[in-house]
Amino acid sequence: MAVELDQQKLLAALTAGREYDDLPFSLHIFDSVPSTNRTLWELINQGAGVGTVVIATQQTAGRGQWGRQWTSPTGGLYLSVAIAPNLAANASYQLTLATAWGIAHQLRRCGISVGIKWPNDLVLDGRKLGGILTETKVNQGKITQAVIGVGINWSNPVPETGINLQSWQQSRGAGGREQGENTYTNSVSQSPIPHPQSPIPCLEMLTCKVLLGIESGMACLLQEGVSVLLSRYLEFLVNMGDRVYVNDLAGNVVGVTPQGSLRVSLETDRINDMKTPEIYLEPGKISLGYRKS
Repeated sequence: MAVELDQQKLLAALTAGREYDDLPFSLHIFDSVPSTNRTLWELINQGAGVGTVVIATQQTAGRGQWGRQWTSPTGGLYLSVAIAPNLAANASYQLTLATAWGIAHQLRRCGISVGIKWPNDLVLDGRKLGGILTETKVNQGKITQAVIGVGINWSNPVPETGINLQSWQQSRGAGGREQGENTYTNSVSQSPIPHPQSPIPCLEMLTCKVLLGIESGMACLLQEGVSVLLSRYLEFLVNMGDRVYVNDLAGNVVGVTPQGSLRVSLETDRINDMKTPEIYLEPGKISLGYRKS
């Protein structure tokens, strides 16, 4: 069954919830597109400006990090936002860090304990809730245009390592009630849908929180700086302290660099070492598992 977005309902939620006005959101809503990022780049090439947003509830050719296919079935939230950050080209991953922190921050304010799995996944109860794909255009060493793509599992089917927000809210109940007391059934699809008292009662509210998250993340990065952003990002990072192996060497995750690389402190048996050796792993060099947020 198709999931539809009510544009007026979304605009009302955005108007009520905005703390910043840096991005003049211009919404373009579709039932299905090949890729929201691709569609947004096409709009940009036709003259669309900063704050243009493409939203869909299905992608037929979604993309993830490093060219991987991103399965995007009906019922999910898939959106892309155009920005012009004017950052150095080597700072592109800061846009992903900012987006991840901003969305997690917005959902946590609703009582949803979202964490971040390095580098670009949003996790809930140890499973993947969503992901982020940032694409940029560079001119003379500066990022002049960027598209921030986000996918969040709402009511769509997910693999064993995934979770959708609608089911999570049903299992938790609203206002502390036991499961089943606060859900009701859609008579057409016979699938339970969140009670209006749920933290995120509808897809429009989820879309609003994601857009506000992107906006607040960019405001943190561009107004307060990457050091402040990183400290906030690390507070939500579920991988801190994880034991990892790199070329048969054991180490522990101790942080993330401003360029988005994972900081790993390697273990050493040498008693005289005054400082534990640390290495930096770029995104894509190592895959981290899922754990409780």
